[in-house]
Amino acid sequence: MRVVGQLSFFLVVFALSCTPVKKENITTRIDSLWHAPDTASIPNDLTRYGRKLIANTSFYLGPKGMVDSISNGMNCQNCHLDAGTRPYGNNFGSVASLYPKFRARSGGAESVEKRVNDCIQRSLNGKPLDSLSKEMRALVAYITWVGHEVPKGTKAKGSGLIEIKFLNRSADTLRGKKLYETQCRVCHQKNGQGMIASNEKSYVYPPLWGTHSFNTGAGLFRISNFAKYIRANMPQGATYDNPVLTEEESWDIAAYVVSMPRPKKEFKGDWPKIETKPFDHPFGPYADTLSEVTHKFGPWKNSK
Repeated sequence: MRVVGQLSFFLVVFALSCTPVKKENITTRIDSLWHAPDTASIPNDLTRYGRKLIANTSFYLGPKGMVDSISNGMNCQNCHLDAGTRPYGNNFGSVASLYPKFRARSGGAESVEKRVNDCIQRSLNGKPLDSLSKEMRALVAYITWVGHEVPKGTKAKGSGLIEIKFLNRSADTLRGKKLYETQCRVCHQKNGQGMIASNEKSYVYPPLWGTHSFNTGAGLFRISNFAKYIRANMPQGATYDNPVLTEEESWDIAAYVVSMPRPKKEFKGDWPKIETKPFDHPFGPYADTLSEVTHKFGPWKNSK
């Protein structure tokens, strides 16, 4: 296994060194809203297995997984809605067109395999997969298939998360708690621990904090990402073009959820250039003099 892991590493490094890498800030956009291809056209069993791994990750890789036990019980689909195909549902629409690419968080070029393992270690609070394993090959096959119709070097409209306006105040955890009680509690429960499925291998509704939720290194631990996600997708029935919550309410709910306890995990290689840290990155050091509290909850005047 160690030899395979080392071979995997050198293969990825070699592939990246031979592939032109597109910087995040010079991509073009597709003007019309992106929609995923029909799943009936998935080309092979490996890609179909990849979809199953996204939709039912815990069944295969969770605490009681059929293949391995490397994750917290959440599914990739809990963050990447409809198996990564929903517009503005944190989808995979632009993965095939933009990867491999440079990412400021790691300070280097990243392959799809690297990005997948980042999610497993952060959002699923788990252990990385070997990049040559069947599961990794299946995940990459499916994720890249989802966006295979998007021209190389372009970012599809509707991929990732929707944009929302900044608050002119700090996000309010107390308001967020009240909104959570009326809008979120019915699914994610009073204690934020989610609703476990009858098979006890996965969640009907994922935990938003606590031992089995995403850790402090996850992308959704950044309040802006979580607020965008909420705005376009939550509660059940909301869509990007027919939201239930206002932008302000989305910020406050996000503030409440990220203020709650969860697994702490440090990734020492993150943001090697501190001036590239996002405005709402919750941990210092920073290139400015604002406090961690201000970076985490705002207000963020003139931030990008």
